[in-house]
Amino acid sequence: MEELLVFALLLYEEIVSEQEYRNKLDDLFLEHPESDDLLYLEWETNLKNSMIYIRTHIEYHAFDYDLFGRFLMEKLKTYYANHPDIESFAGKMYQLWKSLPDSVQHIEPFFILSYADEPLSWGDEKQTRTIYEDMMNYYDN
Repeated sequence: MEELLVFALLLYEEIVSEQEYRNKLDDLFLEHPESDDLLYLEWETNLKNSMIYIRTHIEYHAFDYDLFGRFLMEKLKTYYANHPDIESFAGKMYQLWKSLPDSVQHIEPFFILSYADEPLSWGDEKQTRTIYEDMMNYYDN
């Protein structure tokens, strides 16, 4: 469910498309056809209900923060590469941080989303880019 949570969060911020979400859901269901959660989501036609279901059915006591983080950073790298306007990107990242579950918001590298845009306020685009790029490469080492 970690990967679907990433898609739910990114879909809400219009960073991924509904079709990308549906493709991932189909792939996960084919890998785990016994999952009641995935079966429910396959049948749910209302996207808003699907997003609510995902957010409320995550088992945070068994949540794989590493898997979630790796997948999120992979998706953000793609979005970043295709959206050169750093101010627009930064705005989406702050909104993304606000929509993260509380258990995720205040740990690295996710907390970076809350402040990485601050250098933009004094015109330092380079520092902002460095912060975001370091965050997106957090799991590369």
